[in-house]
Amino acid sequence: MIGKKKLCIVTTLSSSINNWIKPFLNEYHERDIDVTIICNMDKNFEDNIKREYPFIHTFPIAFPRGMKLFGTIKSIYILAQYLRSEKFDMVQYSTPNASFYSAIASRLAGIKVRLYCQWGMVYVTKRGIGRFVCKCIEQITCKCSTQIQPDSEGNLNFCRANKLYDEKKSCIIWNGSAKGIDLSAYDISKKNEFAVEIKSRYGIMDGPILGFVGRLGREKGCNELFAAFRELKKEIPTLSLLFVGPIEKEDTIDIELLDYFKKCDSIIKTGRVSDVPKHMAAMDVFILPSYREGFGMSVVEASAMGIPVIATKYPGPSSAMRDGYTGIEIEVASINAIIRSVYSLLKDPDLSKRMGQNGRRFAEENFEQKKFIQKYMDNRMKLLNLN
Repeated sequence: MIGKKKLCIVTTLSSSINNWIKPFLNEYHERDIDVTIICNMDKNFEDNIKREYPFIHTFPIAFPRGMKLFGTIKSIYILAQYLRSEKFDMVQYSTPNASFYSAIASRLAGIKVRLYCQWGMVYVTKRGIGRFVCKCIEQITCKCSTQIQPDSEGNLNFCRANKLYDEKKSCIIWNGSAKGIDLSAYDISKKNEFAVEIKSRYGIMDGPILGFVGRLGREKGCNELFAAFRELKKEIPTLSLLFVGPIEKEDTIDIELLDYFKKCDSIIKTGRVSDVPKHMAAMDVFILPSYREGFGMSVVEASAMGIPVIATKYPGPSSAMRDGYTGIEIEVASINAIIRSVYSLLKDPDLSKRMGQNGRRFAEENFEQKKFIQKYMDNRMKLLNLN
């Protein structure tokens, strides 16, 4: 009798399991695939995921922050020993540190299928020696992997062009993203109702609202966003910025702009929220001025709520929108481009409405989660020789 196929999924943080892996766990179980999760996990996370998915196995590892020599060697050794002892048929890994450790460890352990889910590349935003080191790490990760799946066509083409890997070992699932989008959470029929609720919650008066969803940080384009908003505010006094996400990496923000961000009453700082779709419904324009993104899921989410988008012309976000159809593409690190694009949309309500409607249609046709999951699972069954 042939036993179950065994799959190991590795990420650095448990939040990645919650955000990107959970939609597939029941699918694996229904197909009789045995799944083990490895990540930095506390007792609370481990208890919760076993309660929610009693068929899942866990193996906590305290991956070190950064690339410290002793911690790196220790993590690779522990991983290789465990993977070899469990005789997994496939190891799937994502997020930078976990992917580097897992690619090497699974190769040392003799795992036949080593799948790198490449959800963004750190090195593209680095400079000098940091860029060189991070690119070397990316190259090693790719070299040790037998299969590589970036989450956007843009990143796939970028990596092939830069010879990180070739066509034989790489592909994207359907039209990209890590899990598609659950459109039921973006009920556009309740858009106005949601908008009224959010405006009331934060005491936002009448006036246009720009929106951003993500963490505070240089690589998210926050310096340019705040500088552009400050200039726009001079011409549009009633303008607000709804900043949805955690306040992190303050040291990467220009001191003057950080002070403006903290003191400006027209910038509503929500912190982490559990109802992102409702917050997006209150936005007139969504902006993602990021320096790098694996895909740019927030762009699709805003489109799903019928919001026109402004996003940087970078491989990930470019795959999540259509310039001139669902929104406007802008150059990376361009304050003036943000200002011009915001003016274009706010001064032409018909254009904004049309792009919002197009965006909803674009999200439905290209990223609906049920369709994505089916194509994702077809791929996993093929990799495990189960189809």
